[in-house]
Amino acid sequence: MNRILVVGASAAGLAAAETLRREGYDGTITLVGEEPHLPYDRPPLSKQLLSSEWDAGRLDLRTPDDLAALGLDLRLGAEAIRLELPERTVHLADGSEVTYDGLILATGVRPRRLPGEGAHVLRTLDDALTLRDRLGPGRRLVVVGAGFLGAEAAAVAWRLGARVTLLEPAPVPLAHAVGTEVGHVLSQAHRERGVDLRCGVTVTEVTEDGVRLADGEVVEADEVLVAIGSLPNTEWLDGSGLTVGDGVICDEYCEAAKNVYAAGDVARWYNPLFGTAMRIEHRTNAAEQGMAAARNLLNPQGRKAFAPVPYFWSDQYDMKIQAYGFLRGHDEVAVVDGDLAERRFLAVYRTGERVSGVLAVGMPPRAVRQWRQAIASGADWRETVPAGASAAAEPKEAVHGGIPSHRAS
Repeated sequence: MNRILVVGASAAGLAAAETLRREGYDGTITLVGEEPHLPYDRPPLSKQLLSSEWDAGRLDLRTPDDLAALGLDLRLGAEAIRLELPERTVHLADGSEVTYDGLILATGVRPRRLPGEGAHVLRTLDDALTLRDRLGPGRRLVVVGAGFLGAEAAAVAWRLGARVTLLEPAPVPLAHAVGTEVGHVLSQAHRERGVDLRCGVTVTEVTEDGVRLADGEVVEADEVLVAIGSLPNTEWLDGSGLTVGDGVICDEYCEAAKNVYAAGDVARWYNPLFGTAMRIEHRTNAAEQGMAAARNLLNPQGRKAFAPVPYFWSDQYDMKIQAYGFLRGHDEVAVVDGDLAERRFLAVYRTGERVSGVLAVGMPPRAVRQWRQAIASGADWRETVPAGASAAAEPKEAVHGGIPSHRAS
């Protein structure tokens, strides 16, 4: 294998390229990135960068010297537009072609948008810098979507003195993921600070004055941020022969076709630890999956299934939120430490008879990490969770989804 092409130059793609070199691969590695910037970290976009605590240079994942040491054929500002699988060729928007012996797809996701013009999204460095320049004391910001990304941006804008309205279609933000009671707790942090959180409302379009709701009301704003989820960047793969459906469909080894692997936000793979296919939009997963895909591509005879315990975090106001596991379709949530009312607690999730996840607010990382092994081993709920733990969940039929997309994490 003399030529390996990695499409996508963010966390997953960079991790794949570095792993190839670390594993001793000395052939040509072409790393293609649609953005003109060197690979950078996305979680700080909605936190430290948006708040001006950090400047843009602090987000760089590696220095120019570090990248040079990898000996990459680095092509930034280059969009992949077509894959020809039989010819093992990727076509770029500038008219050039890149041939390969092995391919790793790490093209990530893009934000969902609403009809109308003028709204911000928050996915790229340029997105964050543009929004940051528009925030400040007295500015009216409407955030559409009270998931983790929207909540983080709302918290930063509030701290900067903006007047924030947070609009969410669900009755309780994040209830589909973390349960109704935990969702209520996270929501209350906004209301206590004067953020106008409105639930059960649908935004139909962005207008010149703000956003229009389904009932015709216009919520006025100086700036609008749309944070309603993401779509995997797979359109350029149409007609390629790869199977695509909410991401690039892969097996447990992250392989989509012979010598073609996918990693990061765009990859939908079978995780044998939980016995289900999943696509995870979290920073830690992107790096780990990029490494796994690279190793499996180089060593097809010794491949290992990618079976991680997903992890994500979020910072909102004074709350540090951490979670391990896969919460999709959980049956029960129990608080095993702390108190929901004080927003300092550790909640454990059950799916079937096993411990499937944990979420903590305001708890030390060590307290959360000790539950990771229980999740990884599929520990029995009855033998692991104290009998006196307080229930904090509704029946399963009211719980859908998993840990939601955290576009900055």
